[in-house]
Amino acid sequence: MNPANLKIIEIIEYKTQSFSREEISEEVGIILYEKYQKQVNVEFPSPKTRYQWKITAQGYVGYIPLNSDLALKINPKVPIKNLFGMLEYAYNLKSFKFLKGLMNCESVEDFYNHLAYILADTIIERCRKELYRTYLPKTEQLAYVRGRLNVQQIIKKPWNVKLQCEYEEHTADIIENQILFWTLFHIGHSGFCTEKVSLIVRKAYHAMQGMVSLQPCSSEDCIGRLYHRLNEDYYILHQFCRFFLDNTIPNHEKGKNTSLPFLVDMARLYEMFVAEWLKKNLPHNFTLKTQEKINIGEKIYFKTDLILYDKTDSKPKYILDTKYKNPKHSSPEDIAQVVTYAVSKSCPETVLVYPTELNHSLDKYIGKIRVRSLTFSLDDKIEDAGNTFLTKLFS
Repeated sequence: MNPANLKIIEIIEYKTQSFSREEISEEVGIILYEKYQKQVNVEFPSPKTRYQWKITAQGYVGYIPLNSDLALKINPKVPIKNLFGMLEYAYNLKSFKFLKGLMNCESVEDFYNHLAYILADTIIERCRKELYRTYLPKTEQLAYVRGRLNVQQIIKKPWNVKLQCEYEEHTADIIENQILFWTLFHIGHSGFCTEKVSLIVRKAYHAMQGMVSLQPCSSEDCIGRLYHRLNEDYYILHQFCRFFLDNTIPNHEKGKNTSLPFLVDMARLYEMFVAEWLKKNLPHNFTLKTQEKINIGEKIYFKTDLILYDKTDSKPKYILDTKYKNPKHSSPEDIAQVVTYAVSKSCPETVLVYPTELNHSLDKYIGKIRVRSLTFSLDDKIEDAGNTFLTKLFS
């Protein structure tokens, strides 16, 4: 996976850890401070830190290659098996039975490598069957007639021995395959793959090479695509790609052969997971809307995490705001935020949703709005935790 001389320092999300001045150079500290301050909080050696480095992960899990000698690994505070459980729901992979065998994963590397292996292996299988193709319009100067001739062009340039032809080409070089090819490229450059996984990723990449061009794709390209009888298996492939593209960020170094950081935004994953779990488990009389915009003025709006609507009258009943953190109690800022949402939507109840129990839970009325804190735990079995959450929500 990594060169023999590569040193990996490890931290756990939201936990501050200390390192000696010898373990981390000032150059590396500056890279972390300038390029990854959203993901990692860095305190430089000083009398305040007893001349040690103090590093705290800010709700991200993954791997940051810092230079050719050093990488930072951020481990999750939740069990790895629950990370898979969240992923299954968040990326709609529940129907794809890949969890069997993943329960033995004990680290972020296992997590990443197992998913990369599944994606590459499934792409190879699709290549054996033949990649999905479609007809695309093409205009080209040819020495022979193909498709429809551009007569106007021939009249304008009669001396041109080549004919401008317009035709449709049956090609695999389409966005559906470009998403797969681009994702394999990213995984291959992660520097996070074992030798076994690197081998199968290269094999999948070479199987597509020559048929598909390397075009930049984003996780948004994986959403809302049209699937039918000929490409229905691409839905699962694109959901895997969406996960990798969501969590692979541009490196601080330039160049084609530099490793790419893999960082899972746990707050975003938690929000996506809770939303998808609720969609599948809500009582039939409720419907869920995610990331709904609430306009309050020209170019001013809020974006809510989750709103539960009553199907009978289409009115909002609960506004839920996920908070992937572990405070002792809800902050005044968080409370003010959800109350503002509730007032703007004329919603009677609002709930702050945490992954762990608070020392001081919240259940108060602010005016006519009920404000609560509830737990959708990631420490227990996910299904049991979800059912407990629903029971308390509707109590």
